[in-house]
Amino acid sequence: MRLRTVICLVLLSIAPAAGAQQIGGDLDPGTIQSEILVIDFERLFSRSLFGQRVAREIESAGEAVAAENRRIEAELIDEERELTEKRAQLPPNEFRELANAFDEKVTRLRDEQDSKAREIGERRESARRRFATAAEPVLTELMRESGAAVILERRAVFVAADSVDVTSLAISRLDAEIGDGSQLPAPDDQEDGAEAGPEALQNALPAPPEPGDALPASP
Repeated sequence: MRLRTVICLVLLSIAPAAGAQQIGGDLDPGTIQSEILVIDFERLFSRSLFGQRVAREIESAGEAVAAENRRIEAELIDEERELTEKRAQLPPNEFRELANAFDEKVTRLRDEQDSKAREIGERRESARRRFATAAEPVLTELMRESGAAVILERRAVFVAADSVDVTSLAISRLDAEIGDGSQLPAPDDQEDGAEAGPEALQNALPAPPEPGDALPASP
């Protein structure tokens, strides 16, 4: 309890102390003066025009894969039913060949659909990296204007005063700077897997669930 109180007092005292500093240039009226700022990267991404566009695209792609999964599942169920009906009419070895071919088909289709679902997840992570890269200069400018030495990911901080949270301000700046991000240059394939933006912010992101429904198990 004492540690929490000490941290609160330290963070609450930062803004008034730093506010006395003079920084050259015109300041945004909404920009606070503090040596430490915090930001909620998940909210920054999800509420920005960029993040909302990505969410719509990912949702649409996930729904398409899920619909395709349901169609394939229905077709496989019908095919399995037909195969079962033929069992009594076919020699065991001939039926086994048909059953093995069906199993291979189910496995192949499942692998293909799983690959599509993974690709959607990779697109989402790639979009987050591109967003972090685009956000970095905006956050750097906020640091300069605020006289801050560091911006911390909010979820990595035990407790912080709301006055040092610049997430909303950063969202408005990013929306004005890059819009929904659709006009940004395409990412370099060689750099697509690299870390982009503050590493602490990226590591704090939760692992998203894979979109799409699973295909039925083979008979």
